[in-house]
Amino acid sequence: MANRNVSRRRFLRDAAGISAGIVGFPYIINSSALGADGASPPSERIVMGCIGVGGQGTGNMQNFLGKRKDAQVVAVCDVDKRNAENAKRLVDKAYGNSDCVIYHDFHEIIARKDIDALSLATPDHWHSIPVILAAEAGKDMYGEKPLARTIHEAKVMRDTMNRYNRIWQTGSWQRSVSNFHHGAELVRNGRIGKITRVEVGLPTGGGGGNPPVSEPPEGLDWDFWLGPAPWTPFRKYGRSAPHWDWRWIMDYSGGQLTDWAGHHVDIAHWGLGLEYTGPVEVEGQGVYPTQGIYNVPKAYKCRCRYASGVEMIVANDQQVPKGMGTAWYGDRGWVHVDRGSRLFASDPAILRETLGPNEIHLYRSDNHHGNFLACVRSRRQTIAPAEVALRSISVGLLCEIAMLTGRPIRWDPQTERIQDNAEASRLLSRPFRSPWVL
Repeated sequence: MANRNVSRRRFLRDAAGISAGIVGFPYIINSSALGADGASPPSERIVMGCIGVGGQGTGNMQNFLGKRKDAQVVAVCDVDKRNAENAKRLVDKAYGNSDCVIYHDFHEIIARKDIDALSLATPDHWHSIPVILAAEAGKDMYGEKPLARTIHEAKVMRDTMNRYNRIWQTGSWQRSVSNFHHGAELVRNGRIGKITRVEVGLPTGGGGGNPPVSEPPEGLDWDFWLGPAPWTPFRKYGRSAPHWDWRWIMDYSGGQLTDWAGHHVDIAHWGLGLEYTGPVEVEGQGVYPTQGIYNVPKAYKCRCRYASGVEMIVANDQQVPKGMGTAWYGDRGWVHVDRGSRLFASDPAILRETLGPNEIHLYRSDNHHGNFLACVRSRRQTIAPAEVALRSISVGLLCEIAMLTGRPIRWDPQTERIQDNAEASRLLSRPFRSPWVL
């Protein structure tokens, strides 16, 4: 008979098909790490490392620190020494020791065999390479949205996560908030009838100007920050350069369109039951800056048609009637959901309806980071897996391609290819700067 008394860590490693050997990184373990005060003993904790610990990365890291007793952060990694040192201070303070290890190169933190899972929060152009290498090394991952900068990268990420049987949670945390869950459930269960149209309102614009070339701040490895993106000199854009305004440069991001599609398009798909497919036609127009280094659209509006006949409008909030959020329109009314616990309907009575036991009950999570850790243990799919993240960001990226080419796109969601448009098809991927490869 097989031995059922298998430790959690050994189980996680065996699931990846890799050795359960542990590299000896010595550190002092205090009483909390030994299981005092309700904490899990070390053998039951999910050992974590964090790659990318700027603003969002630090926020995610603190959610894994916080009051959680089921995870232990042991290492942080960032190409900016300032970010890494700040993150280490927060980790050490949380555990009352000085044990957190800093890494400059993500390859080193991925190589640690004692780390079960990673939290990743890098700029969009840096999402794919660390994720693929970490999956091959047997790590489970919580990674920021959007899934990737291009559809090709996102597909390779999804396929690699599946090939190595890794747990993935996308930072599309709205799925773990009650008003988004309730709104999507009402729509899925026909409370506003047959859906014909959806409006997705995203933020307007961002960036502007032409900041001067300057020396990178001390401690920032600018060449490593650029990574696979084209070489360009450092410019001092924004007070936290370069950790925020990269969003307004197409080499790294698609602006507010791709920054937010992983949130509100994701919720739109959830309510429609289309989170495992995509549109069949996409067209759009964008207003692009005419000067300066910021080149993502400041205003945009796209129309996406699905095989079911549903039309989805994806636009900056000034171009949709209800503004930010997701609004579904059916033949018996509408439902609109947005942040700040905002949930509205054409008839308020719709929002008070309860679902019967035989109706559709969507996956429920009340803690996005906690859901990830629970799924690392159970090997159950998370509430925001890679496939779902790919489908939501594909909408934003197809809109971007349609705007850049100025032509409608016919998309096959089964083969995940653009039909009969070689120019648009080339934009499904981007060349990587040597020596980086996918």
